[in-house]
Amino acid sequence: MNAAELARLTGRDVASVRAVGGQHGYRHLDVVFADGQHGFAKTGNADGTLIAEANGLRWLGEAGAVPVPDVLGVDETTLVISMVPAAGRADRRAASRFGADLARMHAYGAGSFGAPWAGYIAGLPLDNTPADSWPAWYAERRLAPFLRMAVSSGALRTRDEAVVEAVIDRVTALAGPAEPPSRIHGDCWSGNVLWSGGRGWLIDPAAHGGHRETDLAMLALFGAPELDAIIAGYESVAPLAPGWKSRVPLHQLHPLLVHACLFGASYRSGVVEAAQAVLGG
Repeated sequence: MNAAELARLTGRDVASVRAVGGQHGYRHLDVVFADGQHGFAKTGNADGTLIAEANGLRWLGEAGAVPVPDVLGVDETTLVISMVPAAGRADRRAASRFGADLARMHAYGAGSFGAPWAGYIAGLPLDNTPADSWPAWYAERRLAPFLRMAVSSGALRTRDEAVVEAVIDRVTALAGPAEPPSRIHGDCWSGNVLWSGGRGWLIDPAAHGGHRETDLAMLALFGAPELDAIIAGYESVAPLAPGWKSRVPLHQLHPLLVHACLFGASYRSGVVEAAQAVLGG
């Protein structure tokens, strides 16, 4: 992807393009526009992931709560977004504000669980077919497909499958009080939160209408900084339902299955331990 192609895609004059690495099969580019603004581009295969990411960024941005990069241009092989200004580190004030912003984004809501576009997480497809019931949707669209994939690849064993299947069978009883669809990021681990200007910015979404506890559980899974301040800020706007802490492993089970599919048996123990914790074992 050269400067002329990026100019056609974004409708803006491009001064320079520089490769800055890559991930999940995509090249990353630093794009400098003629007006001096920097953009960030991903370019790679036409597999639908970039369209989904653009849809998610725009959709999350509609809430006007957590800041997200602007989509400057997208097609099947390239996504260009605005560069998040000078990212830094979280402090407690920024973390608390991010928690409050996240609560407002979730509260903006969604028309259903799922989304009107095909989803992806780290290059793996997500079934976003809409539904009205979160427990059944989560079991059928998030747990079961990745369980089958992990078992088929050898990352999980037959006895591991049985433990996760037990969660799937009991998911309605384990899911806690019913909640309306929230507007969630869907892959809200700490690496997808950039800290800039005293706020947390969200990038790389797997956005959909989901359960708000999912984003918070994902932040906990891989050690978001100042997590207690994030939770406190969140609850100052939208208190969580009783027993939410006990449901964290249920919401972490999907990303752990995703990691087992991507990285193999090294995530086997994490999947099994989460499923056992959900079941109270």
